Amino acid sequence: MFCYELKKVLSKVSSRIALVVLLTALLIVSFLAITSVSYTKSDGSSVSGTSAADSLRQEKEKWTGYITEDVLRQVITENTAVNQSPEYQSDNVTDNNIAYSRKQGFSDIRELINMAFSGFQDYDYYRVDSVTADEVGELYGKRVENLREWLYSDEISDTFTESEKQYLIQEYEKMDTPLYYTYADGWKALLEYAPTLIMLTVLVTGFLVSGIFPGEFSLKADSVYFSSRYGRNRGVRAKIAAGFCLQTALYWTTMLLYTGIVLFSLGAEGGECAVQTWLGGWKSFYNITLFQDYALTLIGGYAGELFILSLSMLISAKTRSAVLASALPFIVLFVPSILSSVNVLSKLLGLLPDQLLQISTVINTFNLYQIGGIVMGAVPLLFVLYPVLFVLMLPGTYFVYSKAEIK
Repeated sequence: MFCYELKKVLSKVSSRIALVVLLTALLIVSFLAITSVSYTKSDGSSVSGTSAADSLRQEKEKWTGYITEDVLRQVITENTAVNQSPEYQSDNVTDNNIAYSRKQGFSDIRELINMAFSGFQDYDYYRVDSVTADEVGELYGKRVENLREWLYSDEISDTFTESEKQYLIQEYEKMDTPLYYTYADGWKALLEYAPTLIMLTVLVTGFLVSGIFPGEFSLKADSVYFSSRYGRNRGVRAKIAAGFCLQTALYWTTMLLYTGIVLFSLGAEGGECAVQTWLGGWKSFYNITLFQDYALTLIGGYAGELFILSLSMLISAKTRSAVLASALPFIVLFVPSILSSVNVLSKLLGLLPDQLLQISTVINTFNLYQIGGIVMGAVPLLFVLYPVLFVLMLPGTYFVYSKAEIK
């Protein structure tokens, strides 16, 4: 019966088209991730993709190691030397690109200096140009200092409680310093584009599983199905199992292929670097590595998919409508985006299931929750809340469909 349910889903022309759409999405997102890595040659011209990654790796690996005060001083010295070159001071764009090509090896460390010395809410690409070698050693201290000043500023004085402010400061202070650095652009590209592919996978899979329960009703075969010996027990379990296996197989096949394609093209080095070693994660209060960030992104996406699509299947079993079921993933994903500008809803929005599909983004946000005097970020709550709801939902789906009345 399980194989029969899978065959019913996959034999439809619309389902095959949906799978082609998912494969196309996989290839397009992988291409965007790979070509997001660019390299400027010594003549000022630029390339992107695999060849760019190879050249960029050679430059960045020269700076592999811990970002100590000596390394930071060296970055200031190298940056100043490039700034004093005729190419940098020229009004010609090609000359400027030539000058930039000499900064690519330490560009990530340069950005960390910009972030630390620009202030918490500000960013100035040229801030490093005015930081002295004596000042730059304060980089890690500036990160904590900037956070503290921002938390106690009039601008957000009522946004966080005192306990939440102290929690953030303590987490910032827990970051292991000096940070370890090496080429890690493969992991950064993965993290940047993974949420997009996860959402597309959920939407396509949602379309596929939405018809599992309403199928007999749409074919007017419900009277035969529910009057059969196993229709209300094994048949229902087979439908639930088919939906679960289809979700699992499509999700992990898609995401593992994406991971393999991108890391094979851009390189898998740097997974051990802290998330704070790149511009997107500098402010994160989660002290984890890029590899751990991506692992949480994959697991979170899977947990989110199971909940959203299981809820979709429950709705289809109750309403007997594939249209309503297939529309649910769109509602779950896009309604929070519309409401995101309403500040009073920020706490609630931070715990909606769509957040699980973009954990790499959540890790870089300040969504905090206080339970019984314990302050924590949104990530651990999301990883507990929705797997529990998913497990509780399965018996509900079984009960609703097995008790369906024949009309």
